[in-house]
Amino acid sequence: MTSEDLPGLQLASVQAWLATQGLDLDTDGPLTAELFTGGRSNVTYRLTDAQGRSVVLRRPPLGNVMPTAHDMAREFRVLTGLSRVGYPAPTALALCEDETVNGAPFLVMEFVDGRIISSADEASALSADEADAVSSALVNALADLHRVDVAATGLADLGRPEGYLPRQLDRWTKQWDLTKTRDLPTMDALRSRLAGLLEPLPLDLPWALVHGDYRLDNVILAPQSARVVAVLDWEMSTLGDPLADLALALAYWTEAADTLRHQVPVAEHLTDGPGFWDRARIVSTYAERSGLSVDHLDVCTALACFKLAVITESIHARTLSGQQLGTAAGDTHAMGVATESFADMGLAVCAGGAVAGLSS
Repeated sequence: MTSEDLPGLQLASVQAWLATQGLDLDTDGPLTAELFTGGRSNVTYRLTDAQGRSVVLRRPPLGNVMPTAHDMAREFRVLTGLSRVGYPAPTALALCEDETVNGAPFLVMEFVDGRIISSADEASALSADEADAVSSALVNALADLHRVDVAATGLADLGRPEGYLPRQLDRWTKQWDLTKTRDLPTMDALRSRLAGLLEPLPLDLPWALVHGDYRLDNVILAPQSARVVAVLDWEMSTLGDPLADLALALAYWTEAADTLRHQVPVAEHLTDGPGFWDRARIVSTYAERSGLSVDHLDVCTALACFKLAVITESIHARTLSGQQLGTAAGDTHAMGVATESFADMGLAVCAGGAVAGLSS
């Protein structure tokens, strides 16, 4: 696929706009574009000039965009704030909210060179020691995010931390009702169980800047080490319960003995191999480094499964309509199964605890 016919990218119009932004990019000569095919949500392209200098452009998906999701201005603001405190994330370079340029808002950020471990084949190439180091780096980077001084980032008004978890259930319930392609009794049951589990929790739980989609394949590692050089995909970032990030990371994580998790075609078998930590070690290490209690991790993990079921259903809907780009494009079955599996995982967590339930 050539740069001129990449879906979702009007290259000539974008190049003309980039020429007005003062970037370290030669916009007088030709730009080439490459679609990063690993993503299932926002669409990401690498733009490269004749001298080999690159930037990254991110835009919302082409169809079935859920309300309040895929917010480019929000992601741009978060990246800018993270740069102020030196947290590893790409530097935001420019934001375009004029939809006449490319059909939707988009942001431009620096291209960060490094490794993204996004497949079982890539993970299996790691030695046990390397997998151990990657596990440690991933958990430490998450704990460090939750220790960031939010006031110093300029993001103190990014969200309302009080009552974050009940609002999340309400938000994702509404998204489910808008995006579902069929009725699913397990989602109704999970929603009901979550409402009962959340009701007794205090509204003023500890809060932090949360990522919203933290997982191994959203992290860029240094080319020759396990050092995290950039965390990607901040469009769902807000102020809220840090255990929501930990719970989501646990739901994405895989262990060899998993059953339901192996039916989800997202990072399949990614962390099954020798050296990768199990979920229990992730939890204990996170608790020690962050200094936070993990007492209500079970309900956060069930909520993470509900959220991921809604997200995979949205991808399923885009796939059915032919509007999905990237990894899931063309597969009209797999992401629908993923929705059902995440719902079943959430119910298992409600019945058996965060780590044990995810291993069902």
